[in-house]
Amino acid sequence: MKISLVLSAIAPVALAFSFFSASALAAGGESAAVAPVAERAQVCAGCHGVDGKTPIDPSYPLLAGQHADYLEVSLRAYRSGSRKNAIMAGIAASLSNRDIRDLSAYYEALPGPLGYGR
Repeated sequence: MKISLVLSAIAPVALAFSFFSASALAAGGESAAVAPVAERAQVCAGCHGVDGKTPIDPSYPLLAGQHADYLEVSLRAYRSGSRKNAIMAGIAASLSNRDIRDLSAYYEALPGPLGYGR
């Protein structure tokens, strides 16, 4: 039972690394130049939902309609290790500063459940 929990935690990280690594290689290290933001957000959709507001687990945060600056600070904190979450640390480590800015703006623009999105 514990092995399945570990595997379920590792799978999204492995998917994120494979996705962003392939994008970065294709662009000579510039993943933002390869794929539109919505395509890059597919890694996020695995846990947070395609619309950013239907997470696969109720404890996962809603992204749609969140303020971009909050999302940027959060992703940078996961990437630096000052904010702890094994899955998010692995995903954020693969994001460039541009990826973080673009994804944060993308999720801010989506309509959130509380009406905050544009």
